[in-house]
Amino acid sequence: MNAAPLLRVDQVAKVYPVPGGRLFAVDGVSFDIWPGEAVALVGESGSGKSTIGRCITHLEPVTSGRIDFMGHETTRMGEGAFRPLRRDVQIVFQDPKLSLNPRLKVRQTLAEPLLLHRVVQPRQLDAVLFDLLEMVSLDRRLLDRRPRELSGGQQQRVAIARAIATRPKLVVLDEPTASVDMSVRQQIIDLLARLKAELHMSYLFITHDLSTARSLCSRTIVLYLGRVVEIGHTVEIFVRPKHPYTRALVSSIPIPDPRTRKERLILPGETPSPMHRVVGCPLVGRCPYQMERCGQDPLPFVFLDPTAAADHAVACILYGPDTQRAPWEAVATPA
Repeated sequence: MNAAPLLRVDQVAKVYPVPGGRLFAVDGVSFDIWPGEAVALVGESGSGKSTIGRCITHLEPVTSGRIDFMGHETTRMGEGAFRPLRRDVQIVFQDPKLSLNPRLKVRQTLAEPLLLHRVVQPRQLDAVLFDLLEMVSLDRRLLDRRPRELSGGQQQRVAIARAIATRPKLVVLDEPTASVDMSVRQQIIDLLARLKAELHMSYLFITHDLSTARSLCSRTIVLYLGRVVEIGHTVEIFVRPKHPYTRALVSSIPIPDPRTRKERLILPGETPSPMHRVVGCPLVGRCPYQMERCGQDPLPFVFLDPTAAADHAVACILYGPDTQRAPWEAVATPA
């Protein structure tokens, strides 16, 4: 593994002024992404996932904290200073109908980043465009069509082709399969997995679909109300989730076999308003295992026994230096 991460997010917060106060969209989030790594950022709608992605790609300024990309601190860069790095960090948005310019043909959409970043000479453009379409399994005859003339799956493939055109080091994928049919979803995931292997890119895969994250990402970050509550290897997160919120998420994943019984953990109440910043655990008030301290103390991450799960960390007072097992883990969780 390289000596330094490709991306480092350090205590990043994003606060929006809104009528009546402030909205705490992201509250002290930290994580790394290493070269060639695919990391999932999962959580329910409104948890701050997309905001983090926009901060990383310099589409939103951070309120506080620090983001380092390829050894450069980007949080205080102006657009001019960041421009040389933009070709190395790209984003694919959830809905290609909104992210693709309806007036531009596919040829113009794909040519724009190539020419803007001087990746190719104009005389080489057609050959590079043909290669791009082949990479995302699209027919070259689509180059002269506009987005409205494409299916939803084709539109998203064009958006992916645009993102990888400059051969970026990092691609932020913001719910890239949410707007396509179930029949197309697995095709998109297979495409992303193939492109990652062929082009040696890193992914930040933002999603609320844990099953999709499991098929693509080696590590998973669980976000709730703008805070990271658990982080670890994806298989470990699915097989042995630690934080009560993670357990609730994992227990909600449908099982294809209707004869298989599965215990659900349903958290009471509703997600609190991000207008009110919580000092302790963001799940306070909904967690069936909460204690008085949960709403009072800042919760540091506890790194669990490395012999059981390397780099698995959880922000929960049920775990500490002398406690590695929560109440529901009295019996080993079956794999």
